[in-house]
Amino acid sequence: MTGARESGQEGRSERAGAPDGGRKARRHRRLGPGLLVAAAFIGPGTVTTASVVGASTGYVLLWALVFSIVATVVLQEMSARLGVVSREGLGEALRTTFANPVFKVVAVVLVVAAITFGNAAFETGNILGAALGLQVMLGLPTAVWAVVIGTCAFALLATGAYRVVERVLVALVVLMSVVFLVTAVLVRPSVGEFLSGVFAPSIPPGALLTVIALIGTTVVPYNLFLHASSVQEKWPESVPTGRALAESRTDTVLAITLGGLITLAIVSTAAAAFFGTGAEIESAGQMAEQLEPLLGAGAKYFFAAGLLAAGLTSAITAPLAAAYATSGALGWRRDLRSRPFQAVWAAIIVFGTVFAVIGTSPVAAIVFAQAANGLLLPVVAVFLLIVMNRRDLLGEFRNGLVANVLGAAVVLVVTGFGVFQILRALGVVSV
Repeated sequence: MTGARESGQEGRSERAGAPDGGRKARRHRRLGPGLLVAAAFIGPGTVTTASVVGASTGYVLLWALVFSIVATVVLQEMSARLGVVSREGLGEALRTTFANPVFKVVAVVLVVAAITFGNAAFETGNILGAALGLQVMLGLPTAVWAVVIGTCAFALLATGAYRVVERVLVALVVLMSVVFLVTAVLVRPSVGEFLSGVFAPSIPPGALLTVIALIGTTVVPYNLFLHASSVQEKWPESVPTGRALAESRTDTVLAITLGGLITLAIVSTAAAAFFGTGAEIESAGQMAEQLEPLLGAGAKYFFAAGLLAAGLTSAITAPLAAAYATSGALGWRRDLRSRPFQAVWAAIIVFGTVFAVIGTSPVAAIVFAQAANGLLLPVVAVFLLIVMNRRDLLGEFRNGLVANVLGAAVVLVVTGFGVFQILRALGVVSV
């Protein structure tokens, strides 16, 4: 793969170069795939959900976010370890593990349906979120900006260079971090209420769906596919496995923790600014507008810049994750320059852009995607836990007792989340 070749060359130059250059190269190489995962789960949906939660419930549900951060770190560390050690993506592992052809077909169909079609449906919201950020800052209809965002996402992935994609996404994550963390500091959230929300779990009446929404915005099944493949681009086989795993684990913990802090900051901003005031926040764009009286004329533009970055990162990572998942499940080459790989991400971006331009949300497709992802998340989590205990695949790097206990706890919770998501999508429950 192109990215692997580039990373391999980087690794060779590191070993041949001066000590200072080597240290810089190592520091650079430690970060990347984890930030892609953070970029993927902090999208317009996350910003909107966090804004609405903070404005409507205050700080009381912050514990759910903390749980989701821990759960995401546990699952993503396993996914990254699978990619580094086995050199397989999660889609490939799903396809090659099952001996029974029926199970194999079901696994492939589930991945393609939930990840590819699901991400195509969600791409509309990603592009619209970024377009809304531009509209708040510069005016003009969102349809115009939707075309701009779709074109930018397409052009970036069309470069076929993993390092270019990674660097752009890292820059956008840094922008989001600055915007949302600084905004949270400026509104001066209550430290006491913040700590109470984190360490004293409770669920207000009627807030169960909100808890599930908060967890669902962070623990995202397609990120497991994205992570297992992207670590192979970042750390090729020329890098010693032990060092690659150590650097990958550092990258995972730091990046996902940063992503979680961004979401916590958004909830805290909304809680400090709007909870108990009677103000109704129904979207991230509305929150940007309503921050202006509190923080000055530039506040809405500042917050809108964060929304733009969140939408653009998801508009890039969702198609990329779908291409990795589909290519692995169907046995195609996982290469950014491969035509089938490119066809998957291109179709998703075009679909999302068209629906964003015409102003129609593909509601039926989104409902289907929610149900499919609700089913996929516990299935993939269980499968990942099974795979991570395979001595023949991972050898000494398979799960230990602690990893298995943490993984089992996460699987139980996400299974409950998945079942609830399916029942809600089918209209069986409405809370």
